[in-house]
Amino acid sequence: MLFLLRMLLLSALFVVASVLGLLVGLLRPFNPDNSRVCARLYSRPALRILGLRVKRETESLRHHRRPAVIVSNHLSNHDLFVFGRVVPERTVSLGKKSLKWLPLFGQLYWLAGNVLIDRGNAVKAKQAMLAVTEALQQHDLSIWVFAEGTRNHGKGLAPLKKGAFVMAINAGVPIVPVCASTYVTHMKLNRWHSGDVVLRSLDPIPTTGLTLDDVPALMERCRTLMVECIATLDAEVAQAAAARGH
Repeated sequence: MLFLLRMLLLSALFVVASVLGLLVGLLRPFNPDNSRVCARLYSRPALRILGLRVKRETESLRHHRRPAVIVSNHLSNHDLFVFGRVVPERTVSLGKKSLKWLPLFGQLYWLAGNVLIDRGNAVKAKQAMLAVTEALQQHDLSIWVFAEGTRNHGKGLAPLKKGAFVMAINAGVPIVPVCASTYVTHMKLNRWHSGDVVLRSLDPIPTTGLTLDDVPALMERCRTLMVECIATLDAEVAQAAAARGH
């Protein structure tokens, strides 16, 4: 019963937040800070509805000076709400072109200045990547990328796609990994307190002096750090739950 109530409330929130976000986008279209504002519109009330408690340990992200490529793990559709709490100022995200056709949210996502990639068209995808690289260099913004390319549903960090790392090297900007604990494996939406999530940002990984030949090593370094961090976060969440007797 509680699960159904939450889904109804979440659906209502999605519509209301999308309409408000669209108004923001129409008032200041493609402003690079729209994504942060819209993320908060979804995130704060959604986490209360879902009963998820999020602990944020993201000082390195909050205090890092732009520009940067932010790389995070991708667990579920709820990531919009979980990571939405920590999106920094002037940060846009990289998403699939198909998102544009989702009612309300797609139009909001586009007007918020996010970058839509047509993965089925290599030429257009490359052009979009080049535009993002130029924006990173010249327009004082950062970009958030779910570098796995798809949701892993709590089955472990999947291999990372190289696009984020190519952009970071070409723009000469650091990579900031952000990790979430694997909340989808223990989230119980029929309980008032459905679960805990810990977010942690890692120290920036510099790309100065690197070339495209360094992409594989950079990807492996980032993935190794993220895998270790996620394992640590999961252990902390499990230990805290055991201490509470859950």
